[in-house]
Amino acid sequence: MPHTLASLVSHTALKLTVLAGEERLDAPVRWAHASELIDPVPYMEGGELLLITALKLDAEDPEATRRYVRRIAEAGVVGLGFAVGVNYEGVPQALVDAAREQGLPLLGVPRRTPFIAISKAVSAAVAADRYRAVTAGFEAQRELTRAALSAEGPAELLARLAAHLDGWAALYDASGAVVAAAPDWAARRAARLTEDVARLRERPAPASSVVSDTDGGDRVELQSLGTGRRARGVLAVGTAAPLGTAARYAVHSAVALLTLTTERSRALQDAEQRLGAAVLKMLLAGEPDHARAVAGRLYGGLLDAPFRVVVAEPVAGGEPSSGGATGAGAGGAGVLDVLADVMDSAAARTGEAVLAVPDGSRLIVLVADGGAAADACAAYAAEAEARSGTQPRARGRAGRSGGAADGAWVAVGLSAPTGPIAAANAYRQAEQALSVARRRGRALVEHEDVAAGSVLPLLADDAVRAFADGLLRALREHDATGRGDLVASLRAWLARHGQWDAAAADLGVHRHTLRYRMRRVEEILGRSLDDADVRMELWLALKATSAPQGE
Repeated sequence: MPHTLASLVSHTALKLTVLAGEERLDAPVRWAHASELIDPVPYMEGGELLLITALKLDAEDPEATRRYVRRIAEAGVVGLGFAVGVNYEGVPQALVDAAREQGLPLLGVPRRTPFIAISKAVSAAVAADRYRAVTAGFEAQRELTRAALSAEGPAELLARLAAHLDGWAALYDASGAVVAAAPDWAARRAARLTEDVARLRERPAPASSVVSDTDGGDRVELQSLGTGRRARGVLAVGTAAPLGTAARYAVHSAVALLTLTTERSRALQDAEQRLGAAVLKMLLAGEPDHARAVAGRLYGGLLDAPFRVVVAEPVAGGEPSSGGATGAGAGGAGVLDVLADVMDSAAARTGEAVLAVPDGSRLIVLVADGGAAADACAAYAAEAEARSGTQPRARGRAGRSGGAADGAWVAVGLSAPTGPIAAANAYRQAEQALSVARRRGRALVEHEDVAAGSVLPLLADDAVRAFADGLLRALREHDATGRGDLVASLRAWLARHGQWDAAAADLGVHRHTLRYRMRRVEEILGRSLDDADVRMELWLALKATSAPQGE
């Protein structure tokens, strides 16, 4: 408990008397300092008890005394001690009046009480308070360490921390989601701070910030966890007042313990990732039995039920490139990190396994069909598209909550449900879906959507359109001279599968006219319409050139 003016007044050996400011004796005293300067303010820090004999101050001059008292009060001095019987036999009334006007406690110091005795009393009290705070901090550290090593781990640590702070505590994972809170009601309060947590995670760890929970009226302090470039989590503590010394020790201990736990988990995750890469390599090589043996208990459950293959890659800003160039720089790596964190966090909350393997500028993930990780991936993509339209941007560190530089977004392809035997085929499906996602400027495309839909949207590609225009150019140039309508006739004839009467009826011409036009098409193109491949190419060319741009 901080030393106060009331404590000094109650100190029997000092014999201090209260002459003014009785209502503010509960003010904490940081130090006691003697000064006879007319303006001691430049040497004050605030919180001091200033001791004077009025050697240079004309304490009987009301105006001079009023200016002096007002200036030291505004500087944060919490009390003024006046030596009685040194330069003045009594306490000048002008000094008492000035102190009352400012509400500044004025203490009378008897001649037999030296200033050094007051300084020693304050110094001893401050030292005792700091000792109590350090002792309490070490005790909190021991208790929090025991909690961190218990079966409940972080949850128990948060409960002990909240009790020490007489407040609440919450833990956020790498994706910014609340994973634990104490007491239980604090989870709702912590959920309101996700935007503040996201901003903190944009900064390199370690980092901290103080925010206000306007609904709860708390002062909330956020501390990032981790030692690397990216924060691996965030600790939030809410209290009614700023943290004291003992509370600060407790929070620092909690941060250290949670960081240690997080980094240890990260090392395990790296080992799991190497194992997962081996399992994936075996699956794609058509060795499911070997993959099961290596997966063991870690990934075996994932391979025992239908799973999906996710292939994700970053795309540099602007329009998606059909040539396959990806944003593999810092922003690209960031969006993949965020996506991986989102799926890992969702899976961790439900206890399901996720096999994630970085592959160059790509991320390959095996997720349980219908599981939390697959749902989180879909929700992540939907949110990105809703926020950014047809050019979804990941919630990156430079944007909202994770590691993406401005201008980088992520495209995801999702395979159909599969098993270990068909994993290689599922990987091809995911790649095909990814290609469609990039071409259409979508955040996520499922293979079922591609397989169940039409091939025509796939023709909306610059290279396909260029081929179609070149194939039909001679026919269009012929029609432009007014010597016939070969393109429309060709479209009608192909639409009717070469049925002369039906196609002629559609065009409103005699079938002999249509036959003549088809012979002219063959002559101009130099290709036979009896060839099925030729008919297919011409039909697709007609569709590609008639499809709206950007379909």
